[in-house]
Amino acid sequence: MSYQALYRVWRPQRFDEIVGQQVITTTLKNALISNQTSHAYLFTGPRGTGKTSAAKIFAKAINCHFLKDGEPCNECETCKEITNGQLNDVIEIDAASNNGVEEIRDIRDKAKYAPTIADYKVYIIDEVHMLSTGAFNALLKTLEEPPANVVFILATTEPHKIPLTIISRTQRFDFRRISADQSFERMKYILGEKHVEYDEQALWVIARAAEGGMRDALSILDQVISFSNNKVEIENALLVTGSVTKGLLHQYVTQITDHDGAQALETMQNIMNEGKDGQRFIEDLISFIRDILLYQKAPEMVNVEITGLTTDELTQLGTKVSEEVWYQAIDTLNEIQQEMRFTTHPDVYLEVLTIKLAQLTGQPVPSQAAPAGEVEDARVDQLQQQVVKMQAEIKQLAHNKAPVATQKATKKPRVNTNKKEPKVNLTKVYPILETATKEDLVNLRDLWGDMLDMLTVPQRSMLHVSTPVAASAAGVIVSFEYSLLYQEAADDTELLTMMHDNLEKLSGSARDIIFVSKEQWPHIRQGYIDQLAGKKQAGETTNEDQLDEEQTESEENNTVQTQKDDKIVSEAQELFGEDIVEIKND
Repeated sequence: MSYQALYRVWRPQRFDEIVGQQVITTTLKNALISNQTSHAYLFTGPRGTGKTSAAKIFAKAINCHFLKDGEPCNECETCKEITNGQLNDVIEIDAASNNGVEEIRDIRDKAKYAPTIADYKVYIIDEVHMLSTGAFNALLKTLEEPPANVVFILATTEPHKIPLTIISRTQRFDFRRISADQSFERMKYILGEKHVEYDEQALWVIARAAEGGMRDALSILDQVISFSNNKVEIENALLVTGSVTKGLLHQYVTQITDHDGAQALETMQNIMNEGKDGQRFIEDLISFIRDILLYQKAPEMVNVEITGLTTDELTQLGTKVSEEVWYQAIDTLNEIQQEMRFTTHPDVYLEVLTIKLAQLTGQPVPSQAAPAGEVEDARVDQLQQQVVKMQAEIKQLAHNKAPVATQKATKKPRVNTNKKEPKVNLTKVYPILETATKEDLVNLRDLWGDMLDMLTVPQRSMLHVSTPVAASAAGVIVSFEYSLLYQEAADDTELLTMMHDNLEKLSGSARDIIFVSKEQWPHIRQGYIDQLAGKKQAGETTNEDQLDEEQTESEENNTVQTQKDDKIVSEAQELFGEDIVEIKND
């Protein structure tokens, strides 16, 4: 037989073998022992935490006639066939590739038939969040009125994408990330059973790189074993995971806390020259600083062996700078990590990161032997200095009030240099208004946010101050708050094309899109109403009522905005004085 990956060979076959999910496995075993099982379960959680394994074990346990303490025997024919995936009454479905209505309808129809061999027919639907809306609706009726002797187990990594109507008809179990300690112990057990030599520090590196997934940990372990010729060594684990040695991290952190940017840059360059991954370097650095902070505040929560440092080194780093500096460092690391996701030159970001970290400053942490009273006195002195500085700034502002007022009086009026707004093609606007309805407008506004999310970031920023003001089945009129953005949008043919395509995808119908400015829209609307006046007198049906409702709504919004503006002006005058506050109407 060909070689099988570790995560397949050592897949749990009993509830007790599932790592890190004791609450869930105990609940399921007790339900099986007391015959209080549900007809539908929802298993959620990160990848590699045991969702599908728990589903298969539950399918064996509920059909096993030799159940002991809620665990399947794994020896009867039913258990063996389920383990080998040969029992027709246990059906595994990948919703990522079978997400249509027809597939779910087929399940619904077949679920009505009794199981052929087992006591229960079990459907395990993996990645259930990938089902379409129609497929969820087809599944809903079956979950609401389930056939006898049928159990559904839904597994997903993204439960927020599942309709609440589905979730409310299931028993939900949230699988948690597996801790590094639990992954470490499981790998030690497997390597012991395989008689493979290993370095414990290498296992800690793998456990941290797996980020809470047992399957990921075993996959990395498989790679390390292959790379190092049936051994698990620290050097090879670092190479496979792209992690950085604790010694280099300690050296790097010491240099940035000494504000030695040049030496820190050299250390960082050496790390990158060894082929380390930039993202992994930042993750290792965050984890390293986390250990320092935890040891500084709660030493009992830190396993010193995992950190790769001594107690003296952790104490020295913890007392070298204040915790505020470490908090700033973590914030900086997170920012750079997000920016690095889409770059092809990570070394540039890492160099900027190093300079930023070397420039962080903070108040030194008092030694542990310092009395609490001295610490409080130092904080009081710092606050008093800040108060004195603020008082001086307030006096300076009060002294400068008169010159500011004089400058305001002699200031030249601004000249409006904006380009003339483009004219609106009324022959395209009026046909939309003729069939516009309030229902179409409400529906389109509901889709507006989804449409914006489908655009690029610059396009979204341009449309951030726009809103649909009239809509019909054939088109939509979009009003812009600012004339400058309206002009740019009107000249952007790519933006119009993207909006047209996205609205068609969301609403199912093509619509013309017309841009107008906030100042133009009342005149356009009034002109259309005047044009309809003759038709109304002649007894023809018009669409004036809907436009009147929009006009009333717009006037109410303007009134509320004016009240908000007046309140802001009053508060500013009260805070800074009427002589300093200058009101400008753009």
